[in-house]
Amino acid sequence: MAAKLRKFLLRYYPPGIILQYERDGVMKQKPIDLLDLTPDVDVEVLLSQIIRQEPLISENRRPALRQLIHRLIDKMLEQQHHSFTLFKVLRAHILPLTNCAFNKSGDRFITGSYDRTCKVWNTFTGEEIFTLEGHKNVVYAIAFNNPYGDKIVTGSFDKTCKLWDAYTGQLYYTLKGHQTEIVCLSFNPQSTIIATGSMDNTAKLWDVETGQERATLAGHRAEIVSLGFNTGGDLIVTGSFDHDSRLWDVRTGQCVHVLSGHRGEVSSTQFNYAGTLVVSGSIDCTSRLWDVRSGRCLSVKQGHTDEVLDVAFDAAGTKMVSASADGSARLYHTLTGVCQHTLVGHEGEISKVAFNPQGTRLITASSDKTCRLWDCDSGECLQVLEGHTDEIFSCAFNYEGDFIITGSKDNTCRIWKALTASSQPGAAGGPGGGLARPTTAFSYND
Repeated sequence: MAAKLRKFLLRYYPPGIILQYERDGVMKQKPIDLLDLTPDVDVEVLLSQIIRQEPLISENRRPALRQLIHRLIDKMLEQQHHSFTLFKVLRAHILPLTNCAFNKSGDRFITGSYDRTCKVWNTFTGEEIFTLEGHKNVVYAIAFNNPYGDKIVTGSFDKTCKLWDAYTGQLYYTLKGHQTEIVCLSFNPQSTIIATGSMDNTAKLWDVETGQERATLAGHRAEIVSLGFNTGGDLIVTGSFDHDSRLWDVRTGQCVHVLSGHRGEVSSTQFNYAGTLVVSGSIDCTSRLWDVRSGRCLSVKQGHTDEVLDVAFDAAGTKMVSASADGSARLYHTLTGVCQHTLVGHEGEISKVAFNPQGTRLITASSDKTCRLWDCDSGECLQVLEGHTDEIFSCAFNYEGDFIITGSKDNTCRIWKALTASSQPGAAGGPGGGLARPTTAFSYND
């Protein structure tokens, strides 16, 4: 039976349109990624291209599709946030924080701590919703299963990982198997697999549904400190203190490529959205760009005078940034490899860097107790977020880019709110954060 298009769903970040279609009575989804979309695109040419390449879309869908493309462009042209104001200070834990993370819609975030707990917070009221207790040591790595946001995973120095219900706080499973501390973890984007990285030199893949171990990724010769899935969820990258990163096939647990070349420990790794590139940062003062298909190093980014502590792509993968212990961040154009801006101003090392979903702003968290907001186009510092009394090691934007969260060694979390953001709770995007909200769906029942 032929597939039938039922619905278009809009995806704002990175720009795309999701096709919901029915085949043999089963509803499926297929994305059309528009990663290179710009406001000055020739919309009619783009529409013709999509209709020509996508069998599910016929010419009579052109008007609806045109409307969607214009909505994506309008979103790009929305006024950008130039400054944030302190919204809440949360005395989160009695002992130092280790990490903080938003759910996709940005109405909740989580904090991990040396006090052996993870707390779940309401972003808009600043109130603690509940505490996840049960670990016997530091809760170090934490994550929501975005975009769904109904599960939380916590990784601990007690060698275990725990999977929780994000709405009730109920414990689903304790994942046991690592020999030493768990220091990094991630859900795949499909929310079916959890990956954990440990000081025992291995990563493990776990089944979300059953809590069973699916594979051990063995091969690194030192601890794994970074890991992440590609968008399709079929590959995972790990970064290790053995100077290498590795690409693994999620289905088989086999190593596909060893990304070898750094002369020091790897601190950070990430796939671009398209899954064609990996960026790695190292204490050898460089970051490297790798081709996923061949495992080849495409370029070595030099210029930092001290360790590179964090690297990141923006949502569409068109920009890339490295943050260093030398107090600067370097912003690159992915395709040309050109360093567009060196972001200077911090008086201490930058341990964390994050793009807003639009790719127009960047935040850097530093040991100088501040977080800086930068304009990606001009490279200028728009604002210094001050108030923490000790180093900041964690910073993140929510899905809409109108809230920032910073976590510090002063045991507090600060929520910062864009001055132009609506003061209505929920302004940061309803459930699903811009994906498949009723207003962004077009139904077909023909």
